Amino acid sequence: MDAIKAISLFSSAGIGELLLNNANVQVVAANELLPKRAECYSHFFPDAAMYCGDIRANETQEQIVAAAKQTGAKLLIATPPCQGLSTLGKNKKQIHYQKDKRNYLILSALDIVDRCDFDYVLIENVPTFLDMVFPYADDTFRLEEILKQKYSTRYVIEARVLNAKDYGICQSRPRAIVKMYKPNKKWPWPSEEPEITLREAIGSLPSLESGESSDIPWHFAKRHNERAVLALKHTPTGKSAIANEVYYPKKEDGTRIKGFHNTFKRMDWDQPCPARTTFSGSMSSHNNVHPGRLLPDGTYSDARVLTLLETFIVSSIPQDIDFPDGSTDTFIRTVIGESIPPKLMMKVLETIGK
Repeated sequence: MDAIKAISLFSSAGIGELLLNNANVQVVAANELLPKRAECYSHFFPDAAMYCGDIRANETQEQIVAAAKQTGAKLLIATPPCQGLSTLGKNKKQIHYQKDKRNYLILSALDIVDRCDFDYVLIENVPTFLDMVFPYADDTFRLEEILKQKYSTRYVIEARVLNAKDYGICQSRPRAIVKMYKPNKKWPWPSEEPEITLREAIGSLPSLESGESSDIPWHFAKRHNERAVLALKHTPTGKSAIANEVYYPKKEDGTRIKGFHNTFKRMDWDQPCPARTTFSGSMSSHNNVHPGRLLPDGTYSDARVLTLLETFIVSSIPQDIDFPDGSTDTFIRTVIGESIPPKLMMKVLETIGK
């Protein structure tokens, strides 16, 4: 069967689409606002036309619509930025969501849906996305309500929150998935799979301490400050150094660092990895420290965040991935944290027509 041609909006660096060839989907054109991410996307997908620009601009919309019509694209993938909706920051109430204009970008994607003849539309974001209300028809409605008002005669509309850990990915990462498809088409939800633990996913990789490297590509440890390393050396698997009575995180002047129960926290070997955020390179951020192993002297190994290789594995990113020259550790971790795990995207789209 010929591949389904797709248009990608808010494509970022293309992390979420890395496995779409396994789902028989070919992205023919993409749109991203930030040039560095657009360049990375083109590095991964040189055959896709990249339109770098603001989706709200007429010129950008005209380019995307023309590409969709010229290529006969039948699938639209829209993954608007989620930073304005993240519950990790200050935006925890509706009034904060409303003030962040990034949260309304999905409405520009609907303008493109109105002008094209897609058989399938996929909208993906954080779970909060389904609870937010948007301005529409002189009132405010949740996205699913707007979609049903606009498209109930044109598309079947379904929305769910799927967690990556239930679909063959070693990471607990809930994502809101909205599907729209024509009534004469088929698009079932993917089947759930058993969870994968961190031990199963990365347990065979050699231990590394802060700043150490290995001969395995991408398996090298970030260097952390020695005060944090000392605290984590005395922190058991699954626990936070914040709770330590003696070896707790300290500032340069020796005073105690205050934090939440999941900061400076080691992961649990027998659970999937916690969600990889854009701050996965910081031990002081949420649930970022390697589980570690008890050593003969009573301390614990691997007082560090996950290596990039370990991050790739728990994010379902191919281990032989080749990022553009000059891509920093921070950039790589950021674009991974912004994206849906590619295997979850693949699982959602590979059921089209089945």
